[in-house]
Amino acid sequence: MKRLLLLLLIPLPFYSDAQKWAKNFDFVDQCICGLSKVGKDNKVGYADINGNVVIPLIYDEGLAFNEGYTAVRKGGTWIILDSTGKQLSDAQYEDAENFHNGIAAVMKNGQYGYIDFAGKVVIDFQFMNARGFSEGLAPVSNAKNLWGYIDDKGKMVINPQYDFADSFGNGEARVMKGDKVFYIDKDNKVLHE
Repeated sequence: MKRLLLLLLIPLPFYSDAQKWAKNFDFVDQCICGLSKVGKDNKVGYADINGNVVIPLIYDEGLAFNEGYTAVRKGGTWIILDSTGKQLSDAQYEDAENFHNGIAAVMKNGQYGYIDFAGKVVIDFQFMNARGFSEGLAPVSNAKNLWGYIDDKGKMVINPQYDFADSFGNGEARVMKGDKVFYIDKDNKVLHE
């Protein structure tokens, strides 16, 4: 019993240190890629594991880091930053998703396309909506607001036919047609409801 009590009294350094600096912010998200999204007074930025602000709290919204990059919004404009706070390119977007498999969905002039780490457009701006890649495919919607899936070259592999389509996980994706929700595989075969 004494041994158990002694173990309970030994502080865990990470948690106690994190608790100390976390109090400086209104919220602290999970640490990803060595940085946590932090917020104070309706602004977000990013802090390292010791609570040092690496990217100033000047943004209105921000995503968690993924593959070493994040998207942040200031006013109505989204930009892509690396983990030092350096802007990926001069391009600014109306919306942005995180990088997955080296590319990210971004919106420009009302349409979505995909860029790489250098900010180069790798899939043209042609979709009404788009999400990130998962398991080699990304859900996208056309001008009729029907969702399908593209591969990382932009080729449509499951034609737009769904009212909603989610990302793939464990070989299946949730889709919706009318009021029916079900799961499909990458060959567009229904797996289960």
